[in-house]
Amino acid sequence: MTDSQWETVIGLEIHVQLSTKSKIFSDASTVFGGEPNEQANEIDLGLPGTLPVVNAEIFPKAIAFGLSVGAEIATTSHFDRKNYFYPDLPKGYQITQMDEPIVKNGCIDIELNNGATRTIRINRAHLEEDAGKSLHDAFPNMTGVDLNRAGIPLLEIVSEPDIRTAEEAEKYAKSIHQLVTYLSISDGNMAEGSFRCDANVSVRREGEKELGTRTEIKNINSFKFLKYAINHEVKRQINLIKSGQKVTQETRLYDSTKNETRPMRSKETATDYRYFPEPDLLPISLDQNYIDQIKKTLPELPLEKMNRYAKEHGLDEGDAKFLSNDLELAKFYESCYELNRDSKQIVNWLKGEMFNRLSNVEITIKDSPVSPNQLCDLIRRTSDGTISITTAKKIFGKLWEGKSFSVDKVITEEDLAQLSDGGQLDDLIDEAFQNNPKQIEQIKKGKTKVLGYFVGLIMKQTSGKANPKQLNDLIVKKISSLK
Repeated sequence: MTDSQWETVIGLEIHVQLSTKSKIFSDASTVFGGEPNEQANEIDLGLPGTLPVVNAEIFPKAIAFGLSVGAEIATTSHFDRKNYFYPDLPKGYQITQMDEPIVKNGCIDIELNNGATRTIRINRAHLEEDAGKSLHDAFPNMTGVDLNRAGIPLLEIVSEPDIRTAEEAEKYAKSIHQLVTYLSISDGNMAEGSFRCDANVSVRREGEKELGTRTEIKNINSFKFLKYAINHEVKRQINLIKSGQKVTQETRLYDSTKNETRPMRSKETATDYRYFPEPDLLPISLDQNYIDQIKKTLPELPLEKMNRYAKEHGLDEGDAKFLSNDLELAKFYESCYELNRDSKQIVNWLKGEMFNRLSNVEITIKDSPVSPNQLCDLIRRTSDGTISITTAKKIFGKLWEGKSFSVDKVITEEDLAQLSDGGQLDDLIDEAFQNNPKQIEQIKKGKTKVLGYFVGLIMKQTSGKANPKQLNDLIVKKISSLK
């Protein structure tokens, strides 16, 4: 039986850190990068006699997500205790939502490589606290525990097992990431742990109805690694079954260096966790008017933005999609559009010079050294003929390196303005014709390709400052008069 005769079944659990200043049940800071354990107070440490207090900021963020995926918002939900013992969980339990999550039964569409659309169902999205972090390389032969993340507010988004390939899993995760950042409920920073994926993976022979034994790959913090981890795990499971062995239900970790998954622990069941309602927190009751008010504040989402760019800004679908795929890019573009309504020129610069430089230094447009004002000044000076596109790209480089803050200042100080004086160009053309009689004879014989020779000659003579369009037009006019 070939691998093509196997079907992969994938479900993702995505942990989204909600963008609040304090933790879900305490007033400790959520700012990233603090020294170990300096952002963990008595509640996060689970000290006796302490009681959690819910951070009210988490509810509108969870509701906004639910509304955006067409889900049911529970007007009544509650928190539960999930009991397990691990060094980075000092209370001995995690406060989460099991029986009555705040969001249920939504869906999101993903676009496949062939242009088709698939709908991935979302089983639930529930609120919970994050655990701390075990540091295995901090001390020789010992494990350290950093509890700064203990109590960080999370929205765990659980899909149905509707995903069939690693590529689909990557697209689904990217769609969720795009949505939560558009809603501004999370910064989605994967490097800082604000967006992490657990992948539940199983395989079965094509046509079988019963699901295979699944494994869970924990804490994947890269879209690329998500795809690699799933592909490796699928091959591993198929090879096990082919060799007559059984897949063990367990939790595994992905090693990106070796591109392999390895066992972490046996997979627990809901019974093992001994869930029960959290006795220190009251049930959550939400008024429908409250939910309706949040719905009214939802921002423009990617598809809506793409359609608006196409309809109102005259952009083609590809350019509109390019801009709307990233919220920060869309914000940058709109700042430019307020200053200069030449949408196509703005997109060309963003897709070209800007995108190349961002990629080279691996930063986002949010950290671009070139501002919308500066970019629009460049576009303005190319449009009015002051400088050529080639010169504009050189100036862009100077702005990027912080060598100047003013486009006009660079043009003036370095004498970069195009030569557009018709009389001066006429004189240069006449001189070039007089000094190149052989080429003139070729022109008279109908060899108009010589035109390029004269354009290049004068561009070189003026150090590239001659306005190329104007120069070309003048040469064509003079050549016509020679025939």
